[in-house]
Order: sequence, then C-alpha cells, then structure tokens
Amino acid sequence: MRFLLTDEQRDFAQSLDGMLGASGTPAVVRAWAAGEHKPGRALWARLAEAGVFGLAVPERHGGTGLLPVELALSFTELGRHAVPGPLVETVAAAAFLERLGSDSLAGEWLPRIAAGEAVLSLCAGAGPYALDADAADAVLVVRGDTVCRTDTHGPVQTSLDPARRVARPLGGTAVARGPAVTAAAEHAIEVARLATAAQSLGLGRALLAATVSYVKQRTQFRVPIGSFQAVKHRLADTLIALEFAQPLVHAAALAVAAGAPSAGREVAAAKVAAGEAGHGAARTALQLHGALGYTEELDLSLWIRKARPLRDAWGSPADCRARVLTG
Repeated sequence: MRFLLTDEQRDFAQSLDGMLGASGTPAVVRAWAAGEHKPGRALWARLAEAGVFGLAVPERHGGTGLLPVELALSFTELGRHAVPGPLVETVAAAAFLERLGSDSLAGEWLPRIAAGEAVLSLCAGAGPYALDADAADAVLVVRGDTVCRTDTHGPVQTSLDPARRVARPLGGTAVARGPAVTAAAEHAIEVARLATAAQSLGLGRALLAATVSYVKQRTQFRVPIGSFQAVKHRLADTLIALEFAQPLVHAAALAVAAGAPSAGREVAAAKVAAGEAGHGAARTALQLHGALGYTEELDLSLWIRKARPLRDAWGSPADCRARVLTG
C-alpha cells in the first residue's frame, strides 16, 4: 500500500495551510464561540473556493467526487488551524445525501455545499444533540431508517470547547425512509470519523509545534526547560503517538476510497489513534506551558480545549475500539 503523497496532494495541503495561516483563525474561533458567525461564514466561503467541500460532492453536483485522501489532508489542516463550525457534519451530510439516492435532496443541497453556500449539521448516531444547529441552514436527523429535516432547535449549549455549540433538534419533517437511509448513515459516519481523525491529527501537530517552540524559550535555572530530560521524553512520546496515527489515517482514507469491506474497521482504528494522540498533545501542551496553559487569553487554549471533544465526537474511543474488535 502506498502511503506517500503525490506532489499535487502536498501542494494542495500546503496552499490550504498558507491560506488558513493568513486568516487569523483565533479571532474567528472567538467570534464563533460568542455566537457571531459572520467571520466564520466568510472563512467558510474561502474554504469552498479552495475546493474543500467539493471533495465530498459528486462531479455532477459541482464537486470533484468523494476523494477521501484529499479530504483527510484538508481536515488535517483545518484541525491544525482550529477552524470552527460544523465542517465534519457538512461533509458527512454531503456523503449521506449522495449515498441516499434521492435526486431531489441531492440536487437541492449538494451544489450549495460544494459552493460553500450551505452549512448543514448531521445528527446520526452521535447522541441527541446537533453541532452548531444555530449556524446551520438545516439539520438532518437520522432516527433508525428515517431522516428528518428541521430548522428549529432547543437552547444552545456550550461544550468543553466553547466553539462547539450544541443544541437538541426539535420537530422536523421526514424527507426519506427505508433501508437506504440506514446504509447512507453508516457511510456518513465513516466519512465523519475519518474527517474527525484527521482534525485530531492536525490539532495535535499544532499543539506539539507550539509546545516545542515554548520550551525552547522558557528558562529555568538559566537554561531552557526544553533541555530537561523529562521534558524531552514527554515531547518524544507525543511525537511518536502522532507519527503512529498518521499512517492509520491515510490507510483509512485509502480504504474508504476503495470501498474496502474493512473500511469501517480501519476508520475506527484511525480515529482511536489520532484522537488519543491529539488529546495527549493537549495534555502535554497544558503541562509544559505551566500556568499559562490554563488561561483563556492564550490563543493556545483554543486548541487545547478542542482535543477532548474531537476525541469523543462521532464515536468515543471505546465505541471505535469495539468497532475494530467486532470487524
């Protein structure tokens, strides 16, 4: 199996990294957490121009087709820059609508998703709450073999990550029923887990880079704390976890692209590894930054507080391990 990226894939990831690096994402995250979505929607439009959402949309609806490897690369960069919003939920909704087989629903939403004109939240087997329902143009709720569309929701609640605002969908109109709904939801969950794993991987790498930079500058006993053996070991453990997670994420993307029978198991394994690695990177960053790591004023807190919610989103580590074991 080939794990090396092509030149085009590397160039795509680097261009996305450069664009997001110049976008001032910490300010966007803080605005989103306060319920101000305008900066986030502006960034959303730029991501659409870069082709991110088209990676989950078929060509006949204005996308490039489902390209799981490129999608994983994109979400690694989105995680690296802590971009807020229901990014995973929107691409999962696109995968769900494409697999559902409803031409009317696909024609209504997929071209708008690819163009960045529609933000969707998908609630499918991930608990009773929808992410960013207040910012979404619609919420798709899967219950058994029925999918409902709703535009209303209960009170918005914050999670450990203030930028992950959840609400319980209310009411709704059934738009499709039958076995196709169940099959489409299973596919959407695979795509969501893959994208979330990639986000965790990018988040962990950003946290590690920031922590390495800090320990080179912070001194104790007149020497950088990064020269201490205990600090070196902690950073090495974090790097090893991230390095081991990356090929699992790429392998899962290839399995999804090939429609392999093992795709669900490989995606679950990747999500466990990347989620735990990202969470471990957050714990390392918090500890090695000392008291600074606990301050909300520090931009790094925006990354630290995302790690655990991402680890648990779209399947906790226990759920994903069970999926790996059951095959």
